[in-house]
Formats: sequence, C-alpha cells, structure tokens
Amino acid sequence: MYHRLRAPALQPAAATLEFATGETAMRFVDQLITVIKYIALIGILAHVLGEALPRKWFHWDRFPYRAFPWEAGGRIYETMGIRRWKDRLPDKSKHTKKTFTKQMKGHDNPDGLIRFLQETCVAEFVHWCLLLLSFPLYSYVPTPFGAAVTVLYALSNVPFICIQRYNLSLIHISEPTRLALI
Repeated sequence: MYHRLRAPALQPAAATLEFATGETAMRFVDQLITVIKYIALIGILAHVLGEALPRKWFHWDRFPYRAFPWEAGGRIYETMGIRRWKDRLPDKSKHTKKTFTKQMKGHDNPDGLIRFLQETCVAEFVHWCLLLLSFPLYSYVPTPFGAAVTVLYALSNVPFICIQRYNLSLIHISEPTRLALI
C-alpha cells in the first residue's frame, strides 16, 4: 500500500528547525552579553585594585618581580619581537590623567625611577589577576563559545605581562644606586 506524505506533516519539523535556530541565536546573544559584562566588571575592578594598592608593597628587587637570570637584558622577550609590538598595545596610563606614566623615558631621578619600578610591578600583578580571573568566566558561559572566549581573554593578558617583565629586565641597577633607592 502506498502512503503519501502530506505537506502539513513536514511543516512542524520546519517550524521546529526555525525555532531552534532562533533560540540558538538568542542563546548566543545572551552568552555574548554575559561575556561582555564579566570582562567589563573584572576590568573595572582590576583598575580600582591597581589604583588602590599601596606601592610600598611592591618590590622590584624581590620575588616575583625581580628579573630572573633567563630574563637578563630582555633577550628572551626581544626574540619574541617585543620591541615591534609593545608600543602598539593599549596603555591605560595614556588615557587617564591621574595615572602615572608607564613610559621608561623621563624617570631619571631616584624618586621617579622607584615609582616607575613600583608601577611596573603593580601592572604585572594586575594582569596576572586578570589572567586568573578569566577562568571563572567559563562557569557563567559553559559552552564552546565560553571556553574559547575564556582562553582568548586569558591569553590576551600575556603580552602585557611580558612587557612588564621586559621593562624590569632592562633595568640594571648598580649596587650603590640600588642601595640609594631602598
């Protein structure tokens, strides 16, 4: 016996497919909004934290900020081409008036050099915090999209950490100067 397929029987399947596609798009928009809110929140909190931390807590000549032997002179970072790209990345100190400039030039007196070294340590600390705080994002968006954004956001802090490490490794302070700074 021959059974004919009726067109109305196909319509609910097509409607279900359309609904699922629309629902998926809506889920993606919700995920994207969650990601943006999370990254904005931790970015604002990191800024506030970075500005509020006492600079006396940060010692450029002690672990973890002291330059390691393998970083001496910044050669490891120069092999990564850091000189070509470090000035192209965003620098918060260029856009906020009250923030201490992170440029190495112009810090030739002891107080300016100390402050520069402390600010470099603070910037490194804040970017490590942002890197670590990127992983809880996946718990808010437990999807492949959330995993990709989490990893990419974590990795986006690595260049900034490298810049701070590079700057610290370039500064070779002689013993008399180091003692005068302490």
